[in-house]
Order: sequence, then structure tokens, then C-alpha cells
Amino acid sequence: MGSFSIWHWLIVLVVVVLIFGTKKLKNVGSDLGQAVKGFKDGVKGGTEGAPEAPAQQVTANKAADANTVDVDAKTKS
Repeated sequence: MGSFSIWHWLIVLVVVVLIFGTKKLKNVGSDLGQAVKGFKDGVKGGTEGAPEAPAQQVTANKAADANTVDVDAKTKS
């Protein structure tokens, strides 16, 4: 009762083919295949073309630089 038999799946397949037609299903299948191929190519080659993140610059003396913003929250008086 919990699983469908092969006959249930065949009936569903026939109904889908009757509703959408074979030409439209073929187009959907090829579009889906191209999308999967593009996704795989993007995942595989995604790190090759990406620029490296610049290294962060750390200064030892914060007080010497007037443009440095302290990250500690200060209260207004």
C-alpha cells in the first residue's frame, strides 16, 4: 500500500506524455541536461578564474594613522 507498482508509474507516464507531448518533453530534457552540464562546469572551473582576495594589511601602531577607526564601540556622552 505504501509503494507504487510499475503499472502506477506507467499510467503516470502516459498521462504526462498526453498532457505535454513528446516534443515539449524532449525540449525540457535537453534544457535540463544543458543546465546540469553548465552547473558542473561552473563548480569545477569556479576557482580557476576567480581573483585572489587581497591580503589584509595589519599595522602595529594604530595611533599613528589618523584614518584608522577603532572597532571597539564607544558610548556617547
